[in-house]
Amino acid sequence: MKEFIKAMDNLPFIAKLIFCIPALDIIWAVYRIMKGITKQSLVQLIVGILWIVPGAAFLWLVDIVCVLLNKKVPLSDL
Repeated sequence: MKEFIKAMDNLPFIAKLIFCIPALDIIWAVYRIMKGITKQSLVQLIVGILWIVPGAAFLWLVDIVCVLLNKKVPLSDL
């Protein structure tokens, strides 16, 4: 799990941006879930789980904007 988190953190900017498109945004939800489990953060785990369903509808836009502005996904460091 830690290898996946490290790999996602070290992705190039364009790869992070590609993973924000609607069909692939589930990858960031899984990233949040795994990071919540690893850090034992219940809040981050819940955010990751909740990001799956609404993420397909509109939260992918939040991911794109935040990656463009901050170069990292939102709510990944709770």
